[in-house]
Amino acid sequence: MGVYLLVLCLAVLQQEGRASPDPASCSSPEAVRVAEEALEQINQDLTSGYILSLNRLYDLSHTAEKEKEGSLYKLTIDVMETKCHIISRKPWKQCIVRDIGEVPVYGECEVSVHVDSQVKLQSYSCALREVPATAVVDVCQDCPTAENLNEPVVKETANLSLQRFNEESGLANYFTLENVTKASSQWVVGPSYFVEFTIVETVCSKKTDASELSHCPPMDCQFAHRGFCSGSHMAHEEEFEIRLSVGKKDGSFQSHKPVEVKCEIYEPQAAAVEEQLHVTADSGHTAHEHDNHTHLHPHEHTHSATPSSDLAVSKPRGSLGTVVAQPAPLRSSPAASACPGPHRHNLGLRKLRL
Repeated sequence: MGVYLLVLCLAVLQQEGRASPDPASCSSPEAVRVAEEALEQINQDLTSGYILSLNRLYDLSHTAEKEKEGSLYKLTIDVMETKCHIISRKPWKQCIVRDIGEVPVYGECEVSVHVDSQVKLQSYSCALREVPATAVVDVCQDCPTAENLNEPVVKETANLSLQRFNEESGLANYFTLENVTKASSQWVVGPSYFVEFTIVETVCSKKTDASELSHCPPMDCQFAHRGFCSGSHMAHEEEFEIRLSVGKKDGSFQSHKPVEVKCEIYEPQAAAVEEQLHVTADSGHTAHEHDNHTHLHPHEHTHSATPSSDLAVSKPRGSLGTVVAQPAPLRSSPAASACPGPHRHNLGLRKLRL
């Protein structure tokens, strides 16, 4: 009977051990949860660039904090850039990681978080870099490769894409180019260019005469809409050479070469606050109208600019950490046992460890 009870106790202890995996393991559900929630808060803190996605948890440590309940976690998180720009404020799990043909970016973040009943981001430091073109061509010879953002043809492609958007959108005001954020090129029957860029609403309505569009400043108020666009332009080789030799006026892409564009326009936070005030006041200005981007606010400055307490941000964005462009570091082996965790993405790159 005593032997039977001993065996039973050992079995129960073994089962409990399986149900509560070591939190110091990079594959444990608790460690992964902490890493995922920490990355969500990093993305919320970022002020520029693209939303980052978790690739794997590379290393971690955690210590109990005597002065307050909970533990302090130190994490090393491998990340991949997604196709969602920061201004979209989308959760990273809703965003698609860049594929091999979309100028992928990878890196790592050193993260400090306090964990009790919640995960609270304390600080972070991320280093990111583009996958080298040589690594891309090694597995995909026909894939686009990165272009210098300062190249005139890149800016021209962005301007042509924005021009088409302004002509075809049903929005009340014109938008102007804010920043070109990514560019690549590919040779098909001629040079093809792909750009990503942010745009901001101007003070000029669609009724503005075309001769006045160059004098349309961005709307300088908290209700200005911003957007994120991807555009492309494909040229035949001979047309490209003519444009370079003749110049912008006579060699413009505009009437000869196809231009494609797709933009997402985002409501500013102030509009979300105002929407709550309108709904509270039973004004009939419904949430449905805000989601229809052919209907924009008239931007009268009689709107309340005071956020409600539940929407107030305790810390300004960008206050908790930094993101820099750096070459891949020489990494030491993880200090924690059962680390690193498994990769979620590898893009099929044979010579590059993401």
